[in-house]
Amino acid sequence: MARILIAEDDPNQRNVLVAYLEREGHEVIAVADGRVALDEARQRVPDLVILDVMMPRVDGLDVCRVLRADQAMKHVLIMMVTARTSEDDLLLGLDLGADDYLAKPYSPRELTARVRVLLRRLPGSADSLPNDIIAIGALTIDRIRFEAKRDGQVVELTPREFGILNALAESPGRAFTRRELIDRAAGFDYYVTERIVDTHLGNLRKKIEPDVANPIYIQTVKGRGYRLAHPTDFADS
Repeated sequence: MARILIAEDDPNQRNVLVAYLEREGHEVIAVADGRVALDEARQRVPDLVILDVMMPRVDGLDVCRVLRADQAMKHVLIMMVTARTSEDDLLLGLDLGADDYLAKPYSPRELTARVRVLLRRLPGSADSLPNDIIAIGALTIDRIRFEAKRDGQVVELTPREFGILNALAESPGRAFTRRELIDRAAGFDYYVTERIVDTHLGNLRKKIEPDVANPIYIQTVKGRGYRLAHPTDFADS
């Protein structure tokens, strides 16, 4: 069971989501605007926040921005829900640290399915990843704690960023296509463009690479996609 905070100003939509998620066994807190959502999140830190982008007083994008800047809540899973469907809007949400983005209209069953996938990223989940710790140069990927470290220091990654890093770590040295990375990281079936995948990888590189202009861990493979460096690449370093 997870604690889920819903911020949705449409009362009918809000009530439907509450009913579906409670049926899944979750503790659900539902509010009508972003300011109240932030107050609730600070009082009882949720596992997942479902944010309508267009809300009164404080919109979903601003809520996402505040959550990611708060040390106590920066690892909270965030799903954005919006009637805006342009790629620029989607990229903005992902740039702010959202883990998923669902366009309206959607079915409650689709949303609950995506919630299940996101919650697999929580430590202790029945679907959590195998007991692996992978060391590549100064980078360590702990698949049990859902944590990455560089030079012994924890790298602050969003769940989606860690999911992509973990997908690459399944086979260090192997090149993955962008579609393979998204499918392995989240299992979502929504349409993802190369720009969106590259945005995730760009954010990840900024956090783990010593020099973003000359990446040594996440390498671009021309005509294929991306690969994570193999431990043997650092054998002589």
